[in-house]
Amino acid sequence: MFRLHRLGRALCAAAAALLLPLAGTHTAHAGTAPAGAAAEAGAGTGYWHTSGRQILDAAGQPVRIAGINWFGFETANYVVHGLWSRDYKSMIDQMRSLGYNTIRLPYSDDIFKSTTVPNSIDFSNGKNADLQGLNPLQIMDRIVAYAGQDGLRVILDRHRPDAGGQSALWYTSAVPESTWIADLKALAARYASDPTVVGIDLHNEPHDPACWGCGDTSVDWRLAAQRAGNAVLSVNPGLLVFVEGVQTYNGVSGWWGGNLMGVARYPVQLDVANRVVYSAHDYATSVAQQSWFSDPAFPANMPGVWDSYWGYIFKQNIAPVWIGEFGTTLASTVDQKWLAALVSYLRPTSTHGADSFQWTFWSWNPDSGDTGGILKDDWVTVDTVKDGYLASIKAPLFPGTGGGGGGGGGGGSKVACSASYTVSSDWGSGFNASVTVTNTGTAAIGSWRVTWTWSGSQQVTNAWNASYTQSGETVTAVNAAHNGTIPVGGSASFGFGGAPGGGAVPSVSCTAT
Repeated sequence: MFRLHRLGRALCAAAAALLLPLAGTHTAHAGTAPAGAAAEAGAGTGYWHTSGRQILDAAGQPVRIAGINWFGFETANYVVHGLWSRDYKSMIDQMRSLGYNTIRLPYSDDIFKSTTVPNSIDFSNGKNADLQGLNPLQIMDRIVAYAGQDGLRVILDRHRPDAGGQSALWYTSAVPESTWIADLKALAARYASDPTVVGIDLHNEPHDPACWGCGDTSVDWRLAAQRAGNAVLSVNPGLLVFVEGVQTYNGVSGWWGGNLMGVARYPVQLDVANRVVYSAHDYATSVAQQSWFSDPAFPANMPGVWDSYWGYIFKQNIAPVWIGEFGTTLASTVDQKWLAALVSYLRPTSTHGADSFQWTFWSWNPDSGDTGGILKDDWVTVDTVKDGYLASIKAPLFPGTGGGGGGGGGGGSKVACSASYTVSSDWGSGFNASVTVTNTGTAAIGSWRVTWTWSGSQQVTNAWNASYTQSGETVTAVNAAHNGTIPVGGSASFGFGGAPGGGAVPSVSCTAT
């Protein structure tokens, strides 16, 4: 089946190719390894490598990919979607504020053509100003650079050979294997000095007639992945090589790219050790029906299904497993049960730390026709129900890279806030007041802190929508969990009661991160 991109805005109506099908049918896979304490603070530095079922950073600390897909470079827009509505930095800031630590960026080989021009980008009122006049690869540079600056990592995903649609094999008559490999090597070289890009997903959703281990070089995806993976590592041996499954193995079929049953007998073997991460895709009924959804035992049957397709790889400590795509509209009860079961299967970070499955949710974009996204159709509002399902498997952010290679440049994004203090009532023995925090910077705020010092003997007696501490006459208030994130130009408020009344309004300082 085809996962459809759905237009979210009339601005893109002229780009009819946005409605081209994105990609396919999808299936599922799992080890023992070092005990999984939570990822240590600061984990994620440098290039990464594998050890058994875990991914380790350059210092040997385990990391967990807990991220989001942001598509568009693979479509006829030749750039991530949503830039017709928002500045790219504000969206990356919002991803960070929601706790996603990795971005999977799908692309097609069309972005390498000199004639390809990105479209549907709004440059009004200073939005996306540093993207004007750039080609798709140069825009990718800017996104990678800013993501790294924000403490996110990037996985590049060769999603399609061209903007026209997904392909079953890694090559087509118009885009031969030689082009596929040359473009993979070009990306590996482009970001060779920037570990923000931790790896490349070699090809999205191989499916029938692609095989695994059949030995026919024209259709054996495992052999093709070895050729391409070695080519990538010849340019940058530090990269991880993400290898998706196929659709059918030994007569057993599932989601496109989701069948990794063949790994047990035919593992991917690369010239550089400890670089392979196997990747599966798994979806719910909003994408397509599968036999396991109608099993009377559903959803209790799902761990067994996932074990057989890909979970065994993790559980037998063969290699790390990354669920590169999973998503749903959540419209049906079946889909809700599926997502809850899958999140549980992927292992909560609080219990297992980075000794867990890796993942990137599909998708950030609301214009994925059969899944929707974390953002709603206005490209700003968060689907808090959908995002909430993922809370237990989110993981720490990574150290910021402070810039970026590949010719990128993040630009001078600024985090700043102001605060205003208003007394709403004063009856002499006590008073109520409120403080409004406003984002005055050029990037979204993830958290804020407000401080003031009274000239008298006032004490806070209670507060709402913030937590506070008081030392002498100085009060410090910190955002609550629900109001720490403030978009550019937005505001949040909290209130408190105090005693005695009659005090002068103090000056208030605000700091934000």
